[in-house]
Amino acid sequence: MRAALALGERGVGRTGANPSVGCLIVNDGKIAGRGWTQPGGRPHAEAMALEQAGEAAKGADIYVTLEPCAHDSERGPACIDLLSSAQPGRVIIAAEDPDPRTCGKSIARLRSEKIEVEVGCLEADARRSMAGFFSRIRRGRPEVTLKLATSLDGKIALADGSSQWITGEAARAHVHLERARHDAILVGGGTLRDDDPALDVRLPGLESRAPDRLVLTRGKAPEGWTSISDPAQISGLDVNRLFVEGGTQTAAAFLKAGLVDRLLLYRAPIIVGEGKSALADIGLERLDDAHGNWTLTGSRKFGPDRMELYERAEAA
Repeated sequence: MRAALALGERGVGRTGANPSVGCLIVNDGKIAGRGWTQPGGRPHAEAMALEQAGEAAKGADIYVTLEPCAHDSERGPACIDLLSSAQPGRVIIAAEDPDPRTCGKSIARLRSEKIEVEVGCLEADARRSMAGFFSRIRRGRPEVTLKLATSLDGKIALADGSSQWITGEAARAHVHLERARHDAILVGGGTLRDDDPALDVRLPGLESRAPDRLVLTRGKAPEGWTSISDPAQISGLDVNRLFVEGGTQTAAAFLKAGLVDRLLLYRAPIIVGEGKSALADIGLERLDDAHGNWTLTGSRKFGPDRMELYERAEAA
């Protein structure tokens, strides 16, 4: 199952509204097929793996990170139909699909056909890998990551606005990797006007994985961009993972609205003093209300800089 999860990670940020699933087929101790959700969401992981395996899928063990879909689509067959036709000996599923069109139906069908089914293998890992999909189905919006790069004293620029560069090259490369793992990226209108950011992915081999570009503005978006006028409008986005990467007002607006699930904080070992703070007002009235909201779930060094990953305490 860990191998299937690793396969699923290949599609993160490229599957749109579809979950990034991994699938591994094992027959007589040998790998017969591997699959992961392809760009745009099709083919699904199971379809890819079953096509590779062919007749070797019969009687095999199939490891899949999410319950196979049970609903019809104009873009391809339901995975449960493909699995049923392949006649595997056992299907091991990490997590049940939260989509009501499938939830539990594929599991029940496999068992009704006398195919052995195991559910819950590395479930927590699967849910974390597909957190954006689970968020979109259950909360009606994508998982939101807010990125901040600051000095030790929480500044993102000098008082005159000079800001390049707060962090070093290695930390900035990691930001580009995070971009590649998100379906869409958003900045504020001020950042777009002042900086004209490309928001691309400048890592060798990953240049094609630039996310869709969004801007938070009440004005018109330039060509190649999509505008939203309020953070709450992310509920209308047909994506799983959104990366918020620019503007003190924009960052504050998402925090104030309670829409940030992950906080990526990059800190450089410098002190700026008087300068531009990373955040505008987030509506905090009592200091007590600031405690207990975030849990540190990861930390890593990039040269002299440090990255800390925080997740909302209730979702950690």
